[in-house]
Amino acid sequence: DTGSFGLRVLASALDSLELPPVTAAGGKPLAECGLFASGISWGSVRSSDVHIGGETAAGLPVQVVNDSAIPPAPPACASIAGDFGVSAHANGILGIGVLTQDCGPACAASASPGMYYSCDATHCAASVAPLASQVANPVASFGADNNGAVIALPAIPLTGVRVATGTLTFGIGTRANNQLGSATVYTTDAHGSLDTTFRGVRYSGFFDTGSNGLFFVDPSQPDCAGGNGFYCPVTTQNLSATITSTTGVSNTVSFTVEGLQLVSGSAIAAPIAGATAAMGSVFDWGLPFFFGRTVFVAMTGAATPAGAGPYVAF
Repeated sequence: DTGSFGLRVLASALDSLELPPVTAAGGKPLAECGLFASGISWGSVRSSDVHIGGETAAGLPVQVVNDSAIPPAPPACASIAGDFGVSAHANGILGIGVLTQDCGPACAASASPGMYYSCDATHCAASVAPLASQVANPVASFGADNNGAVIALPAIPLTGVRVATGTLTFGIGTRANNQLGSATVYTTDAHGSLDTTFRGVRYSGFFDTGSNGLFFVDPSQPDCAGGNGFYCPVTTQNLSATITSTTGVSNTVSFTVEGLQLVSGSAIAAPIAGATAAMGSVFDWGLPFFFGRTVFVAMTGAATPAGAGPYVAF
């Protein structure tokens, strides 16, 4: 997931594996209310050695979602509508966006962001969390290939496919298989956002493999019947938006919106931007953007052959 930061694993997927807890001030177990556009992930923070793709991140703080060893989410977290949905489709989510920690200095200095909690046997209270205790992007902790990642996905026909296979490669410019080549670099702000202009309106845009559509505001598009939140135009709409990096590099990106009728329990990969206005003031370049592209995501402050991150390149 290029739109989040850190590894989150369902407690049910760990079976009998016992990971040591990360503690808050005072020695109590640390928990997190992870915030996603679709809801929350509530669970403990634990330490684990993470091995993936030949790389290792030792002693990484990870979130164990729905961990029964801690109390239920406190009201301030539970009141946020929705669940980020990983339990229905996967065992976890791997956040490889541009940040090293999922909150950063704000949560290290204050409990007010409401993301981290100190828990006893019966309840959890908002807490500060030092950087070293926060759920962390494993890429930054790799011994090598730790400056970003490359996502390459195949082009998908408008009719969609049941299975699409791509690659995730760690590092940028560190090996023969992760070179930038002719990709254009678009620098972002520290959180991975850049300007996106659509129909004359400027939005904060970001690139997010974890979103299942392109999410943006377009009052001219009719909503789908049944309240699923996607747009359903009568005819295929060929649209475009302009992205502008923090250094002024611009590019116009074309995309397609087509009526999307979702069937309960079904899942397909499709390049159509079955888009919704739920995101409000931002433009979310979700998974359909990545089909048919090789996209580089450079971490904030990391050195790469194209300069320091953060940036996206394609």
